[in-house]
Parts: sequence; C-alpha cells; structure tokens
Amino acid sequence: MFSHRRYLMCRPTYFAVEYAINPWMDPAAPYDTELAVRQWTALREVYTRLGHTVEEIDPLPGLPDMVFAANGATVVDGTVLAVQFRDPERADEGPAYANWFRRAGFDVVEAKAVNEGEGDILLAGGVLLAGTGFRTAHESHLQAQEVLRRPVVSLQLVDPNYYHLDTALCVLDERTIAYLPEAFTPGSREVLRRLFPDAILAGADDAAVLGLNAVSDGHNVVLPVQAGNLAQQLTDRGFRPIGVDVSELRKAGGGPKCCTLEIRAGD
Repeated sequence: MFSHRRYLMCRPTYFAVEYAINPWMDPAAPYDTELAVRQWTALREVYTRLGHTVEEIDPLPGLPDMVFAANGATVVDGTVLAVQFRDPERADEGPAYANWFRRAGFDVVEAKAVNEGEGDILLAGGVLLAGTGFRTAHESHLQAQEVLRRPVVSLQLVDPNYYHLDTALCVLDERTIAYLPEAFTPGSREVLRRLFPDAILAGADDAAVLGLNAVSDGHNVVLPVQAGNLAQQLTDRGFRPIGVDVSELRKAGGGPKCCTLEIRAGD
C-alpha cells in the first residue's frame, strides 16, 4: 500500500570519480557530471510526481560522493543516528548531514563506531536490518538498536561488489523484501529466509546493474531501468516498478536508493 514519504537528496553538482573505495569505481574511466545531474534530476522528479516530499542538502565542493544521501544518516521516529565513514575521502560528509538535521530541528546522536547510514541500516517493518562485512562495523548495530529503539538483525555481506546492504537488498513493504542470496553468508541467508519467506529473490544480472538499490513506498518501486527481470518479478507480486536511468552515478557504485535518504519524522 502506497504511503507518503519524505526524502533528503543532494544534487551531484560536484560528482566525479576521483578515487576508488568500491569495485565499481575506476578513476581512469571517463565520467560526465552534467549527465549525472540530469539523471539525478529525473529521479527527483519521479518522487515528486508520485506525491512524495523531497528536501535538498547543499552539495559541498571536494565531496563528489555527497550525492549518495542514503549514507548520510539513519532516521527513525524523528531520531537521527549520525554516521562515521570508513574512508577518509568521505569523512566530511558525516558532519554536513548531521548539521543539516540539527538545523531542521532533529535530535542527532553521534556515531560511536563506523556506520554508513541507510547504506547498511534499513528499516523493515518493526526491525532494523543491518549489514556488515565491508563498511559498517558490527559494533554500530548495538548503538543503532539503543538509539533507534528497534531490534536489529545483523546480516553479513560477502561479495565486495555489494559492499552496502542497500546494494543487495531492498525493503518493499513492511512484510516483503527483495534480495540477492549470493551476497550474504549462509547463516544470513537462512535468517532472511525465516524472517521473509515470501521475499523476491533477485538474479545476478539484475543485481549487477544495482537493481536492488531501489526505493519503495509500499507500492511504487523506483529502480534502475536496466533491471528488467526484477521489474517483472515486482509486477507479478503486485508492485508497480518505475524504471530510471542513473547509470552515470553507477560508475561510483550508486543507484536510486543511494541517492535517497528517508526522513521518518514520526508522530
């Protein structure tokens, strides 16, 4: 069932691929900042056409990955768990996002361990699915549970191409997820199978275009247009897939969800 969402995004004014902190990034390959801006703008327009509220944080020079707003925080019931990035190239993004939320009147709790926001912490119904293995430290899962007041289910990622949980798993509604089983350890796959027996299992081809890096409002699912098989699976399950082309941003390892931080203000 559709529900109105509030999102925070950051225009990729300074988008570039100047370093490599994940397998998708190749500083020697060409990139097109203007194309990235156009693709991002089209994504933003999809959200507004769907009736969602989109707010923007000002991009900062020297932070080419700041467009990936999902990594900027985790927000549940008006409480903001700030982030601490693993890589020094992104370190200054954390305070920028935390300050935006403070200015907007939110209660912000500083991170005690490395965590990269909704990249690795996803609210699924009443639980927080929390990834670890590449970026977010397992210790941060304990803080997420204390601060955000939701039980945490830790999931171990094993494929460096899916370095954040949101590249390997998408929350579709309170009871349904889609994920790539091969991205997780056998134990984590079994946990997901038990928690979400009706999950959509994505194929490797769709995952390889970051098809699982998608944004759902409970009915509409915004995902990379290249993920055609996953789109059909979503349709078959009663969801409405909406394809977007963010292929330029994929050169830095990001898709629609990476660009989209959900602001859950609570009652």
